[in-house]
Amino acid sequence: MFRFPATRMEGELERPQLELSGPLLNSAFTALVAGTEAQGGVETWIDALKLKSRMFRQALQDSESQAPTLDSFKCLCAFMASVRRRVGPWLEQPAYGGMAEAIVELLAGAEDTTTADDRLRAFCERFPADREHRWVRDLATEILHQVDPERYPLMNRWVWDARTNTGVIREIWYGDDVDHISIPIGDGYGTYLMLREELSQFLSANGVFRDVIWYVDLLCAQVYAGYIASQGSVYLRADFSAPGDPMEHARRMLGLDGVRADSGRTRLKPISGEAHVLDDAAVTEN
Repeated sequence: MFRFPATRMEGELERPQLELSGPLLNSAFTALVAGTEAQGGVETWIDALKLKSRMFRQALQDSESQAPTLDSFKCLCAFMASVRRRVGPWLEQPAYGGMAEAIVELLAGAEDTTTADDRLRAFCERFPADREHRWVRDLATEILHQVDPERYPLMNRWVWDARTNTGVIREIWYGDDVDHISIPIGDGYGTYLMLREELSQFLSANGVFRDVIWYVDLLCAQVYAGYIASQGSVYLRADFSAPGDPMEHARRMLGLDGVRADSGRTRLKPISGEAHVLDDAAVTEN
């Protein structure tokens, strides 16, 4: 079992104690290495995650003062699995105008991580507080992580959702009867930061010393992909079709399935119902 004491950061940011299972992490890491081996290796996946982050930075680098264009934002949505399924009504004016303002406010002062939870809360409060808009938090956390991955770990709901007591943390929690307990961990910024630090230490102990933040993302995706693969519910089958390869679920969790390579057509479908086509310029370096 990996167990680290609760600590606090500058600004009294609470970082809860996490009790994670060493054997479960070892199993997930082994599956990750084996699953990516036939697809160019882990480094190929790391490069894909870096490219995704670069796209976000290019589109949003001026968002502290100016909102991204609608077309740029559509391109980004294609790489966020939970967002692209429901964002359609917000990809038209005037609705997008309000979303663009929310993005500007979210990124304003992003260098101060002690305000992360407040900015996330303010972002979500701009949208209806119903089940159909739970993707809004994923949108906000994806933006923060992709624009500034060093400061902001992956904080999507599938990593940890305190309200439903589900996510990666539950799948690697140490205990004999995890399925029948409620894990007393909140879903504030400090929780995800602590998770990344613990997974980083686990990876370092297993010989990973470069691109650790991206390895953490891959490991988290592999953990939750294992959970999805073990489920047979109608809901999960609707969201994650039966995999044709061992990395199918992980690919979708990370949004790396957003574009069809043969056509450039994305999995994003606005209200018109026509798939958005990714502009080649969106994936080039500055």
